[in-house]
Amino acid sequence: MVDRDILLAKIASIQKCLHRIRKVASGAPETLNDRGIEDIFVLNLQRAVQAAIDLAAHLVADEKIGLPASLKENFTLLESRQIIDAQLSKHLQSMVGFRNLAAYDHQQLDLTILKSILEHRLGDLDEFVQAVIRRYHP
Repeated sequence: MVDRDILLAKIASIQKCLHRIRKVASGAPETLNDRGIEDIFVLNLQRAVQAAIDLAAHLVADEKIGLPASLKENFTLLESRQIIDAQLSKHLQSMVGFRNLAAYDHQQLDLTILKSILEHRLGDLDEFVQAVIRRYHP
């Protein structure tokens, strides 16, 4: 059985990080030219993605969906149970790749990619949260 408190905590963490990103960057990619704003963006995106990974892993474990061989596979397993769709799964798996790069090789982050995430991919985390809420009604 899925632990409601864990769901709520992870959802709150994702939403808090996204709120911070949106407040600081205002959805404007050029704001990331400021190193301080870029750092806030990367840190909060990294935290949001980690919370999404944690939430996905919790769902996979509690629902006994399978044993993921990687962090990305948590999203594949959720897709296999129609908790999320294939496109969202793919986007979230890409976010895991971003998180790994941000966590272990921050210097290699490309500003163009960061700007693209700000403009086009933050909604993937919102969509994930909504999918979990629809399925589990926390």
